[in-house]
Amino acid sequence: MFIHNIDPVLLSIGPFQIRYYGLFFVLGFVIAYFLLVHLAKRRELSLNKDDIADFLLYIIIGVVLGARIFYVFAYNLPFYLDNPFQIIAIWNGGLSFHGGIIGAAIAGFYFTKKKKVDFYELADIVVIPVALGLALGRLGNFTNGELYGRITDVPWSFKFPDAEGFRHPSQIYASFKNLLIFFTLWIIKDKKLPKGFMFWLFVVMYSALRFTVEFFREPDPQLGFIIGWLTMGQILSIIMFAIGAFFIIRVYKKSRAIN
Repeated sequence: MFIHNIDPVLLSIGPFQIRYYGLFFVLGFVIAYFLLVHLAKRRELSLNKDDIADFLLYIIIGVVLGARIFYVFAYNLPFYLDNPFQIIAIWNGGLSFHGGIIGAAIAGFYFTKKKKVDFYELADIVVIPVALGLALGRLGNFTNGELYGRITDVPWSFKFPDAEGFRHPSQIYASFKNLLIFFTLWIIKDKKLPKGFMFWLFVVMYSALRFTVEFFREPDPQLGFIIGWLTMGQILSIIMFAIGAFFIIRVYKKSRAIN
C-alpha cells in the first residue's frame, strides 16, 4: 500500500504555476500533431502541417465544449441550474469523455467538409494519438489525486488526499486501458481495413474497457449508482458500445458490397 503525496504543481513563480496535468495535456497535443503529420502523409491525405494544426484547434474547441455541455446536463444539472455562472468554470473540473468525443466528431466533421477530406479517412488516424493522449491525461489525474478508485485492500492501493481509506489507483488502470487501445490501433494501422473501421473500433474498445474500469472507480458523488450497480459512466459506455458495434458491422457490409 502506498501514500499519494505527489505535489500536482511542478513549479511556481509568483501566481504562475506549472502543473503536471497541464504538461501531460500539452505533451499529448504535441505528440498528436507530429503523429498526425506522419500518418496523413503516409495515407496520402491532402493535408499539410498548417492544416493539421488548424484541425487540432478545431478538435480542442469541440472537445472542451462537448465535454462541458454533456457533463452539465448528464452529471450535475441541478447544481448548474442553481449556479449558472459555474457552467463556464471548467477550471473547477467537470468534463465528460462521452461528450468530448461527440464534440470532437462534430468539429472534425465540419473541418473535413471545409477541407473536402473524407471524414473517415481522417478519423481513422486521429483515434491513434487520441488514445495515447487519453493515457497521458489519466496520468495527470493520478498526479492530481483525483478520479480515484473505490476502497480496497489490494497491495498496490493508494491513500489519496481527502479520500477515506486506501483506494484502487483507477487512473492508472484507465491509462493502461488507453495504452492498450493505442497499441492495438498502431499495430493494425497499415492493414487493409474498411474506411471507418479504425474509428469505430476505438469507440468499441474504449466503451468496453471503460465499462470494466468503472467497477474500480469511485462513482460520481452527486450521482452514485444509477441503476443497480451501474454508474453513469457504465450506462453511457453501454450506449457507446452499441453504437460502435452497429457502425463496425455497417462499414464492413458497405465495404463488402463495394468489393
